[in-house]
Amino acid sequence: MRKRISFRPLWLAALMTAAFVVWTTSPDWSPWLGLRTADSAKFWTEVKSAGLTQEELSTIEIYDRANQATVNITSTVLRRGWFFEVYPNEASGSGFLIDDEGRILTNHHVIKGNAPQIEVTLVDKSRHKAEVLAVDEANDLALIRIRAGRELPSLNLGQSSNLKVGQKVLAIGNPFGLEGTLTTGVISSLGRSLKDRTSVLEDMIQTDAAINPGNSGGPLLDSNGNVIGVNTAILGPGGNIGIGFAMPINRAIPLLEYERTGGDALQPKHPGMRTWFLSGRIMRALDLPGEAGLLVTEVERGSAAAEAGLRQAQREVIVGNYLIPWGGDFITRVDGREVANRSVLNQILSLKHGGDTLRLTVIRDGEEMEVEITLQSAPKWL
Repeated sequence: MRKRISFRPLWLAALMTAAFVVWTTSPDWSPWLGLRTADSAKFWTEVKSAGLTQEELSTIEIYDRANQATVNITSTVLRRGWFFEVYPNEASGSGFLIDDEGRILTNHHVIKGNAPQIEVTLVDKSRHKAEVLAVDEANDLALIRIRAGRELPSLNLGQSSNLKVGQKVLAIGNPFGLEGTLTTGVISSLGRSLKDRTSVLEDMIQTDAAINPGNSGGPLLDSNGNVIGVNTAILGPGGNIGIGFAMPINRAIPLLEYERTGGDALQPKHPGMRTWFLSGRIMRALDLPGEAGLLVTEVERGSAAAEAGLRQAQREVIVGNYLIPWGGDFITRVDGREVANRSVLNQILSLKHGGDTLRLTVIRDGEEMEVEITLQSAPKWL
C-alpha cells in the first residue's frame, strides 16, 4: 500500500512567506515597530525648499565677490612694560583691496603704532608682509600695500555723497577673528559725529548692520556691491548693539590722490570754523531765508576761515528751549550747492586738496555775500 504524501506543510510555509513579503514591503512597516498605527505617524511637517529669492541671490553674489577682496590685518608693535621689558602687543582688524596690485584701505587705528609689523591674510589663507603707504589720522584711514606676486581681486569704490537713510547695506569683516563674516542692515542715519578725548570723527554713516571688534577697516557695501564706507566704530564698550559707524568712502579720496600723485596732492586742513545746522521752525523764528543752512558759531584764530574774514557768533539768543549762538555768518551754499543737510560741507571738503578754494554763500546782517576760503595744506602724510 502506497504511503500518501501530504503537501499541507508546504502550503503553510508558502502562505507564511507570502504574508511576510506583503507585510515588510508595506509603506507603513517599521523594522522596529512592525506595522505602524496612525498614532506613530510623523508629528512634524516637512516641506520642500521654495528656493532663494532674487534679493538673496543678489546678496550671495555680492558676498562671493567682496569676500575675495576682504583681508584680515594683524599689527604687532613692541612695547615696554613696567620694568622696561619689551613685549609684543598685537591688534587685528580688517581691510579691503582696492586694486589688483595689492593696495589695501583700512582704518588707521588698525595699524597704529611705532614701526608696526603688519601682516595681511588673504582669503586663501596666504600671509604677506605689508608696508604703510600713507595715513590720515584725522579721518582714521590708512593705505597699506602687499606684494603677492599675482593679480588680486579688488572692490570698486562707490559714492557716499548721495546716500539715503533706509538704504540697504552689507558689512564684511573678521569680527572676533571669525573671517569672512557677512552682516546686513540699513543706513540708520547720516552725518553723525563721534568724539573721544583727543579727536572728532565727523559725517559718519550710522548702520544697524552688526559691526563688532575686528570689523574695523572692512568694507560697507551698497546693494550693488560698491564700497560706500569703511567700518570704523561701534557704540558701547562690548560687541554690537545695533549701532555701528562707518567713515564715508569719499573721505578716503584725498588720501588715495596723495598716493596716486606721489605726494603732490596735499591734504587740506579744516577751514577752522564750527557750525550749527539749522532748519524748519528755528530758522523761521530767527527770520533767516531759505529752508536750511549752517550757522557759524566759532572761527579759530589763524585758520583759513579767519583769514577769509568769516564772522563767528557774537552773543546767544533763546529760541524755545534752545540757546543759540547768534551774530555769525549763515552759510546757505557751498561751492554753489545748497546746504540741504548737515553733511554738505564735509562732503565737499572731502574732495578738496591743500590750496583749493572753498566758495561760501553767506547771509551777514541780512545781506547775501560771497566768501572765498583758500584751504591751507596739512602736514604731508607719510
